[in-house]
Amino acid sequence: MRHRLSGRHLGRETSHRIALYRNLVTDLLRYERITTTEAKAKEIRPMAEKIITLGRRGDLHARRQALSFLYDPRVAKKVFDEIAPRMATRPGGYLRITGLEPRKGDGAKMAVIELVDYVDAPATPRPQRVTASPSATPSPRTSRTSTATVVEPEAEVVASKAPAVEDAAKLEVEAPAEPIIAEAPAPAVAEVTEPVVEAAPAADEAPAADLSDAANEGDPKREE
Repeated sequence: MRHRLSGRHLGRETSHRIALYRNLVTDLLRYERITTTEAKAKEIRPMAEKIITLGRRGDLHARRQALSFLYDPRVAKKVFDEIAPRMATRPGGYLRITGLEPRKGDGAKMAVIELVDYVDAPATPRPQRVTASPSATPSPRTSRTSTATVVEPEAEVVASKAPAVEDAAKLEVEAPAEPIIAEAPAPAVAEVTEPVVEAAPAADEAPAADLSDAANEGDPKREE
């Protein structure tokens, strides 16, 4: 149990935590500005200021002490040759901590720690807010101007497609025409007409002249 013990453990063992601090201080003095959590920034601030104070001393013992803490010898050389002369008139307070918005995901408090004379610093980076994409169907309240801006790209697309259509028409005209093969006419089919058969007259409808001749032939008086 850690009763009345100062400092933050950050959920790490001692060796892991010290290695984390040394890495952060080395990167801070190399780039003169880093973004990390607020808790880590507050922990490394006194350590980095102590290294800058050693650079202001400038003797051999101070250089060896800085080399024993920093991982990169080139960063130690930069502290003694560049950063320390810039901080010669300051009794302390070499660093500045600026709070940022919470980190997306775990909500940890973020901060930027930098040298106070870091004048070439760009604007403080802010996390980009995630916004919902606009709906595909326009709302009835949209103005005519917005409708016009939507229609214009379609006109440009049609105009860009027009040359392609013309090229296709040219290709069709220039292409050799395919030979036309005449199809043989189908053989004519003779129409079959049925002969008209006249019906024979019935016995009852026999002509009167024939009946009279037959009657005369049977009569003997008429033969004389």
